Amino acid sequence: MEKSTKRALSFSVLIAAAVIFGMVVASSVNVTPRSEAQRDAPARARTGSVILPSFADIADETMSSVVSITSTEIVKGSRRFASPFGGGNGDPFEFFFGPQQRRGDGQGDDEEHKEQQGGTGFIISDDGYIATNYHVIESADKVEVRLNNRERTIARIVGRDPATDLALLKIDVKQRLTPLALGDSDRLRVGEWVMAIGDPLNFDKSVTVGVVSAKGRYGLTGDAATRSFENFIQTDAAINSGNSGGPLINVNGEVIGINTAMFRPAQNIGFAVPINTLKSVLPQLRDKGKVTRGFLGINIENIDSDKAAAFRLKSLDGAFVQSVEPGKPADRAGIRPGDAIVRVDDVSVKDTRDLIGYVSGKAPGSKVRLGVIRDGRDMNLTAALAERDVVSSNEQSEPGKASSQDSRERIGVSVTELTSQVRQ
Repeated sequence: MEKSTKRALSFSVLIAAAVIFGMVVASSVNVTPRSEAQRDAPARARTGSVILPSFADIADETMSSVVSITSTEIVKGSRRFASPFGGGNGDPFEFFFGPQQRRGDGQGDDEEHKEQQGGTGFIISDDGYIATNYHVIESADKVEVRLNNRERTIARIVGRDPATDLALLKIDVKQRLTPLALGDSDRLRVGEWVMAIGDPLNFDKSVTVGVVSAKGRYGLTGDAATRSFENFIQTDAAINSGNSGGPLINVNGEVIGINTAMFRPAQNIGFAVPINTLKSVLPQLRDKGKVTRGFLGINIENIDSDKAAAFRLKSLDGAFVQSVEPGKPADRAGIRPGDAIVRVDDVSVKDTRDLIGYVSGKAPGSKVRLGVIRDGRDMNLTAALAERDVVSSNEQSEPGKASSQDSRERIGVSVTELTSQVRQ
């Protein structure tokens, strides 16, 4: 019995010694206790995480360059403004916003009175050039700008471009102004954070935040004069009446769009003109007061699988020529119905938007080389562009009664189908 007790005691001492020895070894090789490993885990999980930008800092840096715009028109009677976005019987942007209340100081139908509407703009040069939407100043007899310091000054309309809904103003002030930096909207990605600044419903200097919901939206207005130049950025940053002409800003404090519209009755669906569109027309607006564009004189559609099979096309890339206007540049160059234009000046044409954008960006009189596929053969033709005629905003179909011609977007350069997806 005594020997058994001694053996048990010796075994217990041996076990205790082994435990102590193990602890010493563990400490010498710096084995991390489980509790410490758990505390380290969140730090590893944060690796590569995205830190939200400080929109307060962005607002502080950019707010002073955003201006309020008041457009005044002297009218006789109670005439309402014609909308540049179709409908023909609403004030600007009724297509998107619905009927708006206007301020007036006359009463009788035969009396002259003032009608005013508000909008937003932003400074793009230190000597007083301001960008805004065309529809903000479309019919204005006087345009007044209120700066961030509350100073009011009369602005001169330097240039207008109804096709892109852009306008350029100029104010004369003694001090040098702080312009906003213009970004690159072509590099913009869906999902990026953006901030809109403007005067929605006369609540001046309002800031809203959202993301880029989509790019390249078009076919939204139903106006033949503007539809083919639409290339909207879609955002869920709140845009309301009065935001028009204000900047859409990225996290670097750069303007990447001009807030232009919201789609009613939906919420969180707003649209902005890409800043690169402004940059492309800015020299002409400043120097000539208007924008002239190249013209081919063809009606085009996107290529589908049926057309590709019927006309021996190897892919769906390109612009399908539906018809050619007699005596126009494309006709003189030898373009025929059934041709597929797949290149212009060695630049690939993936769809009608590519061809529209390239040709309209060229000056009248310019020559362009067109890569064409005809009957399965690749050929090159050269066209000397004419000047695009401005299509009247009244030339549009009634809702639900579009003819085959009206169902396509007419730009004087080309026409493309308005698909059901775009209509949605």
